[in-house]
Amino acid sequence: MRWKKGRTKDSRAGQQWTGFLDGAVRLEGTLEVSGTFRLDAQFKGTILSADTLVIGENGQAEGGIQGNRVIIFGRFEGMIVAKEYVGIQSSGVVTGEIHTPCLVIEPGGIFDGRCHMIAEGESKEALTIPIRGAD
Repeated sequence: MRWKKGRTKDSRAGQQWTGFLDGAVRLEGTLEVSGTFRLDAQFKGTILSADTLVIGENGQAEGGIQGNRVIIFGRFEGMIVAKEYVGIQSSGVVTGEIHTPCLVIEPGGIFDGRCHMIAEGESKEALTIPIRGAD
């Protein structure tokens, strides 16, 4: 799946883009978004996403993400909690901790941290997989 600037719909979900932060933006704090949102900016803080969050190739984020689907093309450092899945694309770099039932890392994508994969209905039992990226 490729995401491009100017694309108006998420072809997989059929949803409209609800927002976009360009690379010229620097933001710190808490960002609450709904629908499909793309971040190509520099962000530090917490992102609360009701649907799909895309960190673009130029995006750099640090802090925490809570959402349903998180797709990383750029760089992220911190903790991701995703109800549905996390996808690290070939250009993506994630350092930190991921909590999700499904983690997909494309060839070339880098993940350095811990992944907690909890099956639906399991609140206390978790499988922890320490993963190191290639240096």
